[in-house]
Amino acid sequence: MNHQLCAIAAIVLAGASAFSMAQNYPAKPVRILVGYAPGGGTDIMARVVGAKLTDSLKQQFVIENRPGANANIAAKLAADAPADGYTILFMSVAHIMSKPVYKNLSYDIERDFTPITVVTNVPNVLCLHPSLPAKTVKELIALAKAKPGALSYATSGVGSPEHFAGEMFKMMTRTDMLAIPYKGGGPLAIDLVGGQVMLAFNTAPPIMPHIQAGRVRAIAVTMDQRVAALPDVPTIAESGVPGYQMSTWYGAVLPAKTPREIVIKLNQEMLKALALPDVKERMAGLGADVVGNTTEEFAALIKLEVAKYTKVANAANISADQP
Repeated sequence: MNHQLCAIAAIVLAGASAFSMAQNYPAKPVRILVGYAPGGGTDIMARVVGAKLTDSLKQQFVIENRPGANANIAAKLAADAPADGYTILFMSVAHIMSKPVYKNLSYDIERDFTPITVVTNVPNVLCLHPSLPAKTVKELIALAKAKPGALSYATSGVGSPEHFAGEMFKMMTRTDMLAIPYKGGGPLAIDLVGGQVMLAFNTAPPIMPHIQAGRVRAIAVTMDQRVAALPDVPTIAESGVPGYQMSTWYGAVLPAKTPREIVIKLNQEMLKALALPDVKERMAGLGADVVGNTTEEFAALIKLEVAKYTKVANAANISADQP
């Protein structure tokens, strides 16, 4: 009986401790890990949300950029961090894509993390340097077929959304182009504008200012419908590649076994931030659709996306050795 009472007391104390931790959370600065260099889509989204969390929770939410290995370095750091709510991984669909691409990953996106919420959903935009003599998808396909292997497109790394978008395009158009990896959408956009690379399937946030300024030419979006921020830019599907569709989403997760009360608190605070008019306006200007969902809905999405992109990776033979 004494053993049973002790066990019950331990459970009660643990529950009380978790509740107290959540009530006082955050009691110190929180770091938000971003697996890419500053200026890319993940970084931009993390900074918008992090600033609002700093305002509402009265503690600093500090962005920590840890680029490399298609964001897997940051993911591993987050997976190994204490499950106390003070390390958040700001992730994207790229982390889902890494699961089938990197065969020896030392973390598992489904097992080692607790979802908070999906923040936004954005298209990838097929952009060309103005010097490239193509103004439509059909003209780009013709150019690629005339010179197999001569064209190169930029990505945020092996297995990144830009890489998957490009490989799907190659498969469906039967063209041959070389993928050039970068350490994020920010550096990628800079080199595309500078003409060091001729085209890319950029995520919308980092490339939108360059499109609006005419520094790059947007010829198509990867989603199944046109986007409000680029109403005159057709989809790849309507441009002669029927069935082509993909998008990039961004979300926030915590190390597995983070107290449920903290997960819920962060979910609620992020949803409040995403509902703010200035945040909605900022996201719309970046070509992003605000999402904001439950932890359970995010977990279900992760499961579905892992299955989807495992099929694509196998079909396109996208793989990389884990650094």
